Amino acid sequence: MSLLPLPRLAPLLMTLLMTLSVWVPVQAADQALRVGYQKGGGLLAVLKAQGTLERAFAAQGYHLSWREFQAGPQLLEALNAGSIDVGYTGSPPPIFAQAAGIDLVYLGAEPASEAVEGILVPDASPIHDVAGLRGRKVAVQKGSSANFLLVAALEKAGLGFKDIQPVYLPPADARAAFASGSVDAWVVWDPYLAAIQQSQPVRVLADYKGLLHANSLYEGSRRFADAHPAAIRLLLAELAKAGAWANAHKPEVSRILAAQIGLPEAVIATWQARTRYGATALTPEIIAVQQQTADIFHAQGLIPRAVDVSQAVWQVPR
Repeated sequence: MSLLPLPRLAPLLMTLLMTLSVWVPVQAADQALRVGYQKGGGLLAVLKAQGTLERAFAAQGYHLSWREFQAGPQLLEALNAGSIDVGYTGSPPPIFAQAAGIDLVYLGAEPASEAVEGILVPDASPIHDVAGLRGRKVAVQKGSSANFLLVAALEKAGLGFKDIQPVYLPPADARAAFASGSVDAWVVWDPYLAAIQQSQPVRVLADYKGLLHANSLYEGSRRFADAHPAAIRLLLAELAKAGAWANAHKPEVSRILAAQIGLPEAVIATWQARTRYGATALTPEIIAVQQQTADIFHAQGLIPRAVDVSQAVWQVPR
């Protein structure tokens, strides 16, 4: 039997391959969901440790991956760069992001807890109230929830941001500056707050008690949310279930987060004792408080332009 020469064989092979491609189904690649969370990311860190979201999304054809950040502003920079699709921050980071022109959307909210952030001074400091911060160096992550606590507490004390010397540092660098005495005060959130409280004598000058306190928020890229509304609904449903479980199982949550974050369980337990969970939809009241927060930042000259929070509230595509 004689073989066909290669020049005549090649077209026949190509025809055969094209025919097979019609009849052999090609399995679609998994869709991707990339989740950003902060070190000490609370509920998201619990879900990451348990694998709950991976299982829920795998059933819907999604491959889920995680990326950790020190703070909310860095997380939203990654959202803007297209490195993640959804994330969780305090209320100020998305305001700064909106003011910078980042096209994010608000997806849901977590309850506000009064004592999970604080303005700290060393126990031996001569500063005994927020008014005593006048002219002092105060470490804070710019654009973070702690940034707003500082703004709100100063305003209540009759001061403005111009009356202090802000030192903009992420939490790890701020802790080093605080411990060395190169700053007079530090404004930070849990679990960094609980960690410093258990490692050296400190005093809390102020937390959110008596101040406007916005919710923490879940955000996403507008492009992803509009293209994957079912995925957003599933994410919020899983977060709500996880929050109800976490509120009823604080000791277990503390064990999970201690292993996940690498902090002593006693530190995490202090944080969890003053935290409550419960992912919710964005109500008019939540949106109104977020707008008030944005207006205060703008009035203080800390963002370059006014923002309209309602323009970034995600609406399920019809």
